[in-house]
Amino acid sequence: MSSIPIFRDRTDAGEKLAEVIFSDFCQMSLTTEWMIKPIVYGLPRGGLPVAVTIARRLGCPLSVVVAKKITLPDNPELALGAVTADGCIVWSRHKPRNLQVQKTIIERAREKAQSQLECLSGGKPEVIPLGRLVILVDDGIATGMTMVAALKSIKLQKPNAVWISVPVAPPELIKSLEDCCDRLIVLETPQPFLSVSRFYAEFSQVEMEVALACLQQQNEWL
Repeated sequence: MSSIPIFRDRTDAGEKLAEVIFSDFCQMSLTTEWMIKPIVYGLPRGGLPVAVTIARRLGCPLSVVVAKKITLPDNPELALGAVTADGCIVWSRHKPRNLQVQKTIIERAREKAQSQLECLSGGKPEVIPLGRLVILVDDGIATGMTMVAALKSIKLQKPNAVWISVPVAPPELIKSLEDCCDRLIVLETPQPFLSVSRFYAEFSQVEMEVALACLQQQNEWL
């Protein structure tokens, strides 16, 4: 099936999301502290070039929450679940029954998440989500598991509200995503979906240096 690009690249997607979020802010009564001082969290690495544009538009800090797919070594494309660097886990219906297998693949995925978080730690700002509005951003949602794991991790820090904001997601996930956050912003829900990359004209891998630069540049700009 031929590709149908909706977004030029991640920056283009971020700009479109930023305008929708900013418009929402303008229509709301910004009288509470948690609305006045939001924090944008990008899911690395692909979510950071999207998130940095939103954080710049809102004039707020940009941080990261890292979640990695849980997979089997012989089938790395099949997502069995997701785990964050701090150990929040989400399973799919393909969850292995063997407890030892579960433990092994969780540890492997969590180590990857912790390693990535360590690589990005130099650009993270000192922000506390407690009582704040958190906006979670990625370049798209396919299964939703890494986003939901990230959401669980953020909620442990007791923000006042958590929004999920992505350029594109499958229509069948919308209801479940709406149920687990305070506000869901998805620009496009195309069908058939197939993959996030299909809806970008340019979707190259985001290198660690680029992801780190997004964090550093935004937080130096504030």
